[in-house]
Formats: sequence, C-alpha cells, structure tokens
Amino acid sequence: MATSVKNDQRTIFGWAMYDWANSAYITIFGAVIGAFFTGTIMPDDRYWGLSGESLWSLLIGTGSIFLMLAMPVLGAVADYASAKKTYLRGFAFLGAAFVLFTPFVPDGQVPLFLLVSIVAQFGFVAANVFYDGFLPEISSDDTIDRVSSRGFALGYLGGGLYLLLALVLIFFSSDEPDATLTESLAARIAIFGSGLWWIGFSLFSLARLPEDGPKPEKALGVADYARIGFGRTVGTVRKLRTFPQLLLFVVAFIIYNSGTGTVIAVSGPYAEDTLELELQTIALAFLIVQFIAFFGALMFGRVSDRIGPKKAVMVTLYVWVGLAVLAFFIPKGSDAGFLLLAAIVGFVLGGVQALSRSLYGTMIPEEASAEFFGFFSVFSKLSGVGPLVFGVISAATGSGRTAILSVAAFFIVGLVLLAKVDVDEARLSRERWSFDGASADAD
Repeated sequence: MATSVKNDQRTIFGWAMYDWANSAYITIFGAVIGAFFTGTIMPDDRYWGLSGESLWSLLIGTGSIFLMLAMPVLGAVADYASAKKTYLRGFAFLGAAFVLFTPFVPDGQVPLFLLVSIVAQFGFVAANVFYDGFLPEISSDDTIDRVSSRGFALGYLGGGLYLLLALVLIFFSSDEPDATLTESLAARIAIFGSGLWWIGFSLFSLARLPEDGPKPEKALGVADYARIGFGRTVGTVRKLRTFPQLLLFVVAFIIYNSGTGTVIAVSGPYAEDTLELELQTIALAFLIVQFIAFFGALMFGRVSDRIGPKKAVMVTLYVWVGLAVLAFFIPKGSDAGFLLLAAIVGFVLGGVQALSRSLYGTMIPEEASAEFFGFFSVFSKLSGVGPLVFGVISAATGSGRTAILSVAAFFIVGLVLLAKVDVDEARLSRERWSFDGASADAD
C-alpha cells in the first residue's frame, strides 16, 4: 500500500467530506423519516397489530441482522481486490438512489416504505465499511483520533446545515389538508433533498480519495470473491478468540453502541408516538443535536489527547446513562424537556462515535483495514439488538417509556466491560496477526 497519503491534508479533508455527504440522509432518517412513517405512511394507529413506534423499532433491529451477515465479507473482498473506493462509490449511490425514491411511496404503503428504507440503510452502512477502511490508510496512530473526530465533526455540521434547510421548509408547512405546502409534502421534499446532497458531496469526496490499488493478476468471478471473503472472515473470527483485549473491546462496543443506536433510531418515533410532539419540534431537536455534536466531536478529540480515548469514551457513557433515565421522566407534550435532552445528547454523541472508531482503528492491522472495519460494521449491526429490544418491550407494554429504560442497561454493562480493556496490549497484538484465506488459491 502506498504511504504517501498518510496525514495528507487534502486527502483527509476529502475523506471527512464523505461524512458531510451522507450525514444529510442519516439526520433526516432520525429527525424526519421515522416520524414521517409513524405519522403519515401508517394508515391507522396500528398495522400488523403493532404501533408505528414498535414496528419501526423492530424494522431497524431485524434489518441490522441482515446487514450483519454481509458486511465483513464485503470488507474482506475489498481488501483483496484493492477496491475500497469502487465499493464506496457503488454502495453510496445505491443508498442515495433509494433515498430519492422514498418520498414517492404513497401513504398507507407500509411494506413498500419499509423495503425502500431497508435498502437505503443497506447502502449507507455498506458504504461506511469502505469509508471507515480508509482511516488507517490516511492517518497514523498519533493522528487517528483527531482525523476520526474531524470526519464526525464535518458530518454533524453538514447534516445540521441540511437539517436547518429542511426545518425552515417544515416550519412553513401546514397540517391543513388543503394547504399549498402540507407537512407531508415538506417531509417528502426534505427526504428527497437529502439523497441529492448525499450524491453531490460524495462526488466531491471521491475525487480526493486515493485510487484503488492494482487489481489481482488472476481474474476472479463472483464465486471466487465469495470464497476469498468467507475464507478470510472465518479465519479472522477464529483468531479473534486468541486476542482477548481486542475481543473484550468488541463486546463492550457492541453493548454500549446498542444504546446509542437505539437513541438515534427511535428518538423520532418515540417523540411523535409516546411524547406526542409535533414534527417541527422533533426536527428542531435533531438540529440541536447536529450542531452541538460538531463541537462535541472536536472537544472529545482534544479530551482524548489528555486522558486517552478509552477514558474519554467512559466519560460519555456515564452521561448516556443519565440521559436514558431523563428520557423516561419527560412529560407528554414537553417540548422544552425534549429539546434539553437533545442538547445533552449532541454533546456526548460526537465523542462516543468518533473515539470508538479511532480507538478500534489503532487495534487492527492496517493491511486489512477494510476487512476489520467490515467487522466493525458487524459489531455496529449487532448493536441493532437495542432497537429490537426496545420494539419488543414497547409492543409488550404498549408504551415506549418502559422500553427506554432498557437503553440505560446497555450503557451500564458496556461501561463496566470497557473499563477492563487493556488498550496497550490490544495495540501490541496487531503484530501477531496473519490471515487465512488471503489469496486466490487459499482453501
């Protein structure tokens, strides 16, 4: 692998701008799409015997299981084929195309809307495998925390700016059915625009990322790539058991990221369904999260320089526990309470995401970064169990309030396990990795 791009500022800026590109979609996903589904696409209060809040949470959780199966294989294939940029481009455009289709799903078409949402999420998550895989290639151990934080910071800023535009549109809309700009139409326009934003800024980012390396000498078919991908994946899983500190971090991350993933996925439906808040308030809350998270990501990057990334992540987890409890006690219809919650979430969200990614990046072998970030994506998708648990509890109790307390449990258990991780030992273990199934003729 060429090393000329390491710590190159133009390359780093181009890489970080992909976070800017896709954050418009993921922000709209949390702030608008979930609430749009429960408030507009759902024909009645219940569908298939479930509330919109429960159905959406179960979708996110079960969709995560499907994504979990595909990500590590894609990463392994990309490493072997030296094709991170190609795969990033392909999956980003796939996801964005389905986002563009989302607003055209008619009211009441629940199965179609869920299918389109799953494919868009698949493109988003798959593209991030290859985006994250560039991180060890463009940075070094002493800069990776700041580079990762910069990507998240630009993502929060870009997503926040787009959400601001969408929020203006939504505030000028009306819930009167004969209005020129209805709330439903404003939401559809906002969703469509996030897809355009994703495509446009992805082109800017891709133009500044390193080109793919030389292709393998042997021409390979789909079956060959599948064999290589599964071979490397199975070999890595087997070896992971012999690296206890890295494995311990992985388990801790899966658990506490289940909490953050649940907050991101269900905040909109929880606010619309349980707290009975208006779409304008929900969108404003997500706007607050985005802009505060920009500063939070940068600040925790500096905090990490002082106390280390592990301790910095632990600080955020203490705050997350308090947030989950606070969400349980917010009264129905309390705009102020929900906006206060959003402000605190924004402060810690940037820190926990950016530092978890960079901490993991310092524990894995650089020559197989896409494969290992494929596993990182698997860990993230395993974290989809959080929304799944939320959905099950919400469906069983008939309320999201009891379900929201499950989020606190994820943060507490993850915090306890993370405290036991020996980061130095995990980093030293990189020198002992070797890969089975890494060549075209591997068994």
